[in-house]
Amino acid sequence: MTVLSLFSLPFVALILSLWSSSAFASSDYHEHLLLHPLPQSSLLASFNFRSNTSQQSFDQQHFRYLPRALGQILQHAHTKELHLRFTTGRWDAESWGPRPWNGSKEGGTGVELWAWIDAPDDEAAFAKWITLTQSLSGLFCASLNFVDSTRTTRPVVSFEPAGDHSTADQLHLLHGTLPGEVVCTENLTPFLKLLPCKGKAGISSLFDGHKLFDAAWQSMSVDIQPVCSADGECVVQIEQTVDMVLDIDRSKRSRSNPIPRPVPNEQLVCDTSKPYNSDDTCYPLEKTNDKAWSLTEIFGRSLNGVCPLTDFDGSSDQSLCLRVPHERGVFISEEAEEIKKDDGFTRCFKLAPSVPFDLSIPQQPVNTEVALDEPVLHAERTIVGHGQERGGMRIIFGNPSNTSAVDFIYFESLPWFLRPYIHTLHATITGHDGVLREVPASEIVKETYYRPAIDRERGTQLELALSVPASSTVTLTYDFEKAILRYTEYPPDANRGFNVAPAVIRILDTAHDTPIYIRSTSLLLQLPTPDFSMPYNVIILTSTVIALAFGTIFNILVRRIVTLDEAAALGAQTLKGRILGKFVAIRDRLRGKDTKVE
Repeated sequence: MTVLSLFSLPFVALILSLWSSSAFASSDYHEHLLLHPLPQSSLLASFNFRSNTSQQSFDQQHFRYLPRALGQILQHAHTKELHLRFTTGRWDAESWGPRPWNGSKEGGTGVELWAWIDAPDDEAAFAKWITLTQSLSGLFCASLNFVDSTRTTRPVVSFEPAGDHSTADQLHLLHGTLPGEVVCTENLTPFLKLLPCKGKAGISSLFDGHKLFDAAWQSMSVDIQPVCSADGECVVQIEQTVDMVLDIDRSKRSRSNPIPRPVPNEQLVCDTSKPYNSDDTCYPLEKTNDKAWSLTEIFGRSLNGVCPLTDFDGSSDQSLCLRVPHERGVFISEEAEEIKKDDGFTRCFKLAPSVPFDLSIPQQPVNTEVALDEPVLHAERTIVGHGQERGGMRIIFGNPSNTSAVDFIYFESLPWFLRPYIHTLHATITGHDGVLREVPASEIVKETYYRPAIDRERGTQLELALSVPASSTVTLTYDFEKAILRYTEYPPDANRGFNVAPAVIRILDTAHDTPIYIRSTSLLLQLPTPDFSMPYNVIILTSTVIALAFGTIFNILVRRIVTLDEAAALGAQTLKGRILGKFVAIRDRLRGKDTKVE
C-alpha cells in the first residue's frame, strides 16, 4: 500500500528559511543536505543543489552554473521547462512518514520525464519532444530514446508549469515514462557531472554508487524552469535533488564483508510476548534506542568541506542539517559550528572550507521522538482477474481525515495493448461504520478526460477528478482486455510480464505552496504469450525435411547411371583417365622389375 502524508511543517519551515535568500544574481548556487533518522533502522538523506543563470546569459549561451551540454539541448529542442526523474524502490510511508518535498521531486519507478515545449502545433511539438528524449538519452546514459508515441501522453490537468513563462510562448506539455528502466551507476555519473563541484567537494563528495543504489528507495531529479522576480528580472533555475533511504545496519557493513551474516543467538532481541516464543523461535524486536552511526560509516567517506562556488548569505551557509531531538548527543568535527533551531528537533552545521567534516551519533536512550505527520491519502492499485484474455483494475483510496474530504486528480498512462472499458467503471464506498455501499461513479468522479488508444501508435490516457469523503474508503474498478502482440513485438523475457507505468495522483490542496504528488507502484501485466520453442522445432523439422528432399532430387538430376564397362571406357578417354593409365603402367613395370630381382 502506498501512502501520501503531509509534508512536515518544521521541515517546510527549515527549507523556506534556507532558501529565503533571493533566487537571482546575488545567490547563484546553493547546496543543502538533510539527514533524518527514520524508524526501522532507516536514514533519509536528502541532497539538494540549486543554481541560477540569468535569462540573457542563457539566450547568449554564456553558461556558468547551468551545464552547457544540458542548456544547448534545451535550446535546440525549444524546451522552456523540464522535469526528469530516476527512481528505484518503494517509499514505505506507513513506516517512514511523509515523502520528501511533498512528493514533487519523486517520479514513478524507472524513468519519468515531462516538459513544456514551445511549438506552433502538436506535430511540431512532438518532433521537438523526440529530439529532446534522444538527446537526454545520450547525456544521461538512459533508454529515453525508447519514449516514442506509444509511451507519450499529453496530460490536461495533472501537471502545471512550475516556472514563470511568457504569454507569447505556445507551450505544449508532453509526458513519457519507462517503468522498466533500471537505474544504476551509469546514470549517476552524468548526474554528478552537471554539478559545479562534480562530486569533488561539498555535500556531493558523499555520493557513492555502491551506497546510493544499495538503498531501499532512491530518487534522482533534475528540474529546469524560468523564475522571475517582481521587478521582471528572470533567471533560468536548475535544481538537482537526490533522496535516498539507507538501512543503517546494511550501510555500516564494510565492503570487505559484503554478504550479510545472521546475528548470533545470544545477540538476538526477541519479543517474548509472542505465544510462539521459545528457545528456537524468535520474533525480532526493534530496539527502542536509536542506533549509533556516523557519516563515514553510512557513506563510506567523510564530507569534503564545502563547494567553493557556494554563495554564503545569511542562513544559506548551513549546508548540512540533522533532524534529531536536541537532547540527543551529536559529535562533530572541531572546525564546524552547530546551530540548533527553535523547533526542538533540527540542528544545522556551518562547515569550514576545504576541511573534512564528520558527524557521529552514539547509541543512547531518547525520551523524545520526531513525530510523523498524519497521512492525507492512502492509495493502492492492483490488477485483478484471471485468464489470458481479460482482467480488471482496482484502485483503492482511503481518506483518514474525520472532518474534510480529499479532492485530487488521478492520472493513468496505459499501454496500447491494455484496452480498458470505461463503461465498466464502478465505485463503492466504505464509511467509518464499515458498511459497503455501491454508488454511481458520477458521485465520486467529478470530471473525466479519456483519450483512447490506437494500436501501435499511442497508449490510453485517463484523467479523473475524484473526491473521497471524510473517514471513507473509495474503490474504483474497471475491466480491460489484453491484446495479442505480433511475434516480433515480444521481448526476450516475455514470460516475466509487461510493465505498466505507475499512476500519478495530484492532491488539490490550496493550503500548500508546492503541489502534493503521490505515485503508485508499477504493475506487471501478463499477456497471452506463445510457446517460443514451437517455432524453433518447426524450423528445425522443416529444414531437415527440405535438406533430405533437396539432396535426393539433386542427386537424381545431376548423376548419370551407366554400366561398369561404360564407366571404364569413359574414364580412359578423358585426360584424367590417360594420366591415371600412365601411372598404372609405370607402377606395373616397377613391380615387374622388383619381381625379377627377387
